[in-house]
Amino acid sequence: MCGIIAAATDRSVGKLLIKGLFKMEYRGYDSAGIAMHSENNVVHLRTLGKVKNLEEKMIADKPKGKVGIAHTRWATHGEPSEINAHPHQSNDRVFIVHNGIIENYLSLKEELTDEGYAFNSKTDSELIAHLLDNFLKAEDSLLSAMQKLKNKLDGAYAVAALDQREPESFVVARNRSPLVIGLGKKENFAASDPLALGNLTSKFLILEDGDVAKISPDLVEIYDAKDKLANREKLTIDINAEASSKGNFKHYMEKEIYEQPQAVLNTLDGRIGGEDVLENIFGEGSSEMFAKVKRIQIIACGTSLHAGRVAANWFSAISGLPTQLDYASEYRYKNPYVDQDTLLVTISQSGETADTLAALRYADDKGYLASLSICNVPTSSLARESDFLLLTNAGPEIGVASTKAFTTQLTALMLLTLSLAKAAGKNPLLRARMINALRLLPEKISEALKLKNDIMDFAPEIANKDNALFLGRGIFYPIAKEGALKLKEISYIHAEAYPAGELKHGPLALIDQEMPVVAIAPEYELAEKLVSNLEEVKARGGALYVFGNAKEKLDLSTGRYISMPECDFLLTPILYSIPLQILSYEVALLRGTDIDQPRNLAKSVTVE
Repeated sequence: MCGIIAAATDRSVGKLLIKGLFKMEYRGYDSAGIAMHSENNVVHLRTLGKVKNLEEKMIADKPKGKVGIAHTRWATHGEPSEINAHPHQSNDRVFIVHNGIIENYLSLKEELTDEGYAFNSKTDSELIAHLLDNFLKAEDSLLSAMQKLKNKLDGAYAVAALDQREPESFVVARNRSPLVIGLGKKENFAASDPLALGNLTSKFLILEDGDVAKISPDLVEIYDAKDKLANREKLTIDINAEASSKGNFKHYMEKEIYEQPQAVLNTLDGRIGGEDVLENIFGEGSSEMFAKVKRIQIIACGTSLHAGRVAANWFSAISGLPTQLDYASEYRYKNPYVDQDTLLVTISQSGETADTLAALRYADDKGYLASLSICNVPTSSLARESDFLLLTNAGPEIGVASTKAFTTQLTALMLLTLSLAKAAGKNPLLRARMINALRLLPEKISEALKLKNDIMDFAPEIANKDNALFLGRGIFYPIAKEGALKLKEISYIHAEAYPAGELKHGPLALIDQEMPVVAIAPEYELAEKLVSNLEEVKARGGALYVFGNAKEKLDLSTGRYISMPECDFLLTPILYSIPLQILSYEVALLRGTDIDQPRNLAKSVTVE
């Protein structure tokens, strides 16, 4: 992985491809490259580091061409280096870019070595170029070679390829890794992310697993898994240029933090009415299905799993449903037991998270009542393969560290909670209370955003530390985990979260003047016990940074108390996420890290 763009046009393609790579920088990458048909040969350029380096190389070399492929790489096999960067080539004839992982790489490499092919890189991707070159010894076109290739590969892949002898077209293939075709006038495109093509077209074809396509300026031919000519549904995706730009903000993450009032409003729009959630907002027949649900199974990764942890509390308190949570990366390896009438819930911002998709596919024959996804991308595999769906409608999230995706996931999960309770006829008064609280939520988030100056005052005290501890009780423990994740992701400070009651069972040994402790302490039934936990920190010289709305502020010898807006208790996890995001951002800003593209991380993790 991480980003693919390809184009066949009747105009110069170099700048177009570079602009597409810039639009996919948010996904995280370590190198970039391009290959273009140019007169009688293929121009092949690669650079380590940012797309800007590749752009400078293009400006210096001034290559011309109308058909080309380009790529940003995030290392899986082989360290970041120019020789491991894409595109890879074979015998100066075949050039390929690849997202995914080839699972039978070693055995195929051995076969190709026996055939006389030499490998220059340490990647699994290079073998795709050699395989295509080898197949072209017997096949009459790159298309037929690619069709033969897909039957040879095991694993996940999206591939775009050029044959030096077919200068008018390129060929693509997809299996368990996202790839779309963009349609233009006398030009057609392919990309792993529609955002890369947002300024070029709004008309897309979504490839399915096993598809192979030949693309030229005037024609798109798609062949399905059985090599039969196929029609794929044409979708219109309006990618707002403003939504994918930073505007007046320093970073995408900062912009996306401040977009949250509107993003949450978008999630709610058309889904609540009067004093209840509307019918069938998860798809036709969803309300009828919800009446049969007796248990919930949540599968997700990272931030999305933290949202699921909060929702598990809601399912119990409001819907009366027991819930099992699993890391998507672990789910398939535990031989899971599935109770009768269990609803499978998957959560993913991109809808292409490889572990979550693999878990959904694994669970397909496990006897679940139905599968339901919470997702932000309508064209994603998760959205298309789940029985039921709620799109968060958060708009493009470019920053690698998730912000508005998290709060809109939580909002969507509350809608799911209320829908399940409504279908079971449970807690009508509580449902009405939550609907009214949801209507007020965007305004409450706007109030929380005004805490920025207070947070900036003490951010330097945390920025010069190497470790941090986050504490929360009950429904706020997942928010503490999310706060710790945000801080470590973008500031590179080691941060961990614990349920506050666990402090004395080990973590207390870490507390000293060099260990800042961030606590979530709203006024509720466990506040008194949390205060006791915080006193343990104070007694050992730890600096406390407490977010709460207690009637009487805590007496802090070091640290700070930040007074939060009032909010319905069950929605406070959403509200209290906001200042933790701001804190992480401000600390990272002081430490001078790459906030939107933190080291070693990718936005959409499309490999397992």
